[in-house]
Amino acid sequence: MTDEVERLIERLEEEADAESPENTPDVGIIMGSDSDFDVMMGSGDPDARGGAYDALTRLGFEEQTEYHEPPEARFTFETYVVSAHRTPDLMYTYAETAEARGIDVIIAGAGGKSADLPNMTASVAYPVPVVGVPVQEKSVDSVIGMPTGAPITAVDAGKSFNAALSAVQFLALEHDELRERLREYHDELRDGVGRVSREMHDDGTAAFRER
Repeated sequence: MTDEVERLIERLEEEADAESPENTPDVGIIMGSDSDFDVMMGSGDPDARGGAYDALTRLGFEEQTEYHEPPEARFTFETYVVSAHRTPDLMYTYAETAEARGIDVIIAGAGGKSADLPNMTASVAYPVPVVGVPVQEKSVDSVIGMPTGAPITAVDAGKSFNAALSAVQFLALEHDELRERLREYHDELRDGVGRVSREMHDDGTAAFRER
């Protein structure tokens, strides 16, 4: 075991054993490699629809980087790189300690034909729900290929934004505030479609195309 991986494992185990702070991360985002970063996290623009980071920050979540010193936001998330193939011990520890560390939902993304991180995490972290993200099209079969009795929720290739929305839907079952934020976001999408439709009709095709 390398020193870097060992330190991360020890950190997770210590957090699981410690008396929980008042606010622990609600959502855990893990990815198989930092090469998955852009797909999993997005542009960093809360008005964009790129990745999980964009969706969560759009809905008022803040990233928590210090377990015992949470940000002011009521709802938070954390991020880690966890490889099912190169660091299986880290993957197992992350999944095994997730519930004790206060994580309510995990978003797990991986690429390649052997994208095993989401489904392996779901198996170990059970009953904590896991939303799997196939980072590439060729990863879809691997992510969704779970046997009966071993559930995972999964989105289409590259759609970590939707994965984050699904994670918030899970949390909204117990938090009216999040349910209202999701409704407001959905209403904004509806208004956006209506606005574009009206402008396209009223301005005409030529003028709309020039915009």
